[in-house]
Amino acid sequence: MTDQDRSQRITDLDALKVFTHPLRIRLYRALFTARTATASHLADQVDEAVSLVSYHLRKMAAHGFIVEAPEHSTDGRERWWKISAERGFTFRSADFDDRPEGAAVLARVTRQLLATRAERYEQYLDEQSAWPREWTNASFSSEYMPLLNAAELQQMAEEIGELMQRWSDRGHAAEDAGDTEGREHVAVQMYGFPFRP
Repeated sequence: MTDQDRSQRITDLDALKVFTHPLRIRLYRALFTARTATASHLADQVDEAVSLVSYHLRKMAAHGFIVEAPEHSTDGRERWWKISAERGFTFRSADFDDRPEGAAVLARVTRQLLATRAERYEQYLDEQSAWPREWTNASFSSEYMPLLNAAELQQMAEEIGELMQRWSDRGHAAEDAGDTEGREHVAVQMYGFPFRP
């Protein structure tokens, strides 16, 4: 399986607009973590009505971000869903440069993603004392400031992506083998962007 098979690159502006709604980002993340779930399961996780969750799931499905997972249904009454691409989705600003509203939509989605990432980290900080010491000692927050050109930044992003994919594959393989003892979902958030001091 190639890297492209596992990640869905968004180049359609209407598809990108799906993620301007913060609940859809939360639902997508919850489904990504669960691997498969029903609207009822997801509604419990995001504390929203099942009908609202179902509506937003259908919107994501209409653009191919999620698909039904009928193999998990036992009675055919509840729809099971899963992420359509194993690695989630990616997008690049260059794919929207030629459209006037592209930059605005891209900024809105990126800000929504940033807000949900910050929310997740703040939740961890609030709950940090409840985690065992081995987890708090292993947790990290890092900032590096290398002096790079644009091509080097792109290369670094690709190398980090490959590294994170190896670790993600390792976790999925362990889960598939039934090795879940002592494992938790881990959020790794690093950003790479130019700045001027």
